[in-house]
Amino acid sequence: MTSSDMNMMSRIIFYEDRNFQGRSYECMSDCPDMSSYLNRCHSCRVERGCFMVYNRTNYMGNQYFLRRGEYADYMSMLGMSDSIRSCRMIPMHRGSFRMRIYERENFQGQMHELMDDCENVMDRYSMSNFMSCNVMEGHWLMYEQPNFRGRMMYLRPGEYRTFMSMAWGGTKFMSMRRITDSCY
Repeated sequence: MTSSDMNMMSRIIFYEDRNFQGRSYECMSDCPDMSSYLNRCHSCRVERGCFMVYNRTNYMGNQYFLRRGEYADYMSMLGMSDSIRSCRMIPMHRGSFRMRIYERENFQGQMHELMDDCENVMDRYSMSNFMSCNVMEGHWLMYEQPNFRGRMMYLRPGEYRTFMSMAWGGTKFMSMRRITDSCY
């Protein structure tokens, strides 16, 4: 089975109420605004694949990584204070992972290249923060606290010149994790 076959099989079902009750909406790809399908969303079931869900439309606000499983009351499980408003399917990536992190915006200052998970940027690289990055291969999750804790941000391949222009301008990221096929 190819990666694209696996991605085509990704599926998440959202429910208006907790415990998989109320109207539902099935999604097999990205959905920037779920309001035309559901008035609210308080539970979901990931049948295949992995998704990022967001508490605001257009992939904004707090982000949460969901893998296969049931989330009967995700608000209490994940600490969300609001309903899911958009979701993004995370494609399966097989191959190497590479990301460069930079001390300052626009790829300036001290640079380090990562090819595996990093539990603590400060301990590994003596960096108290990094302000930009270039994801060259793979999909990554960045966390605001060491040891993959706290709020997270999903990064797919591309250049991220500044985190200030993104939803969490003042957030420091202290750990990173690859989204590997073991997440599926």
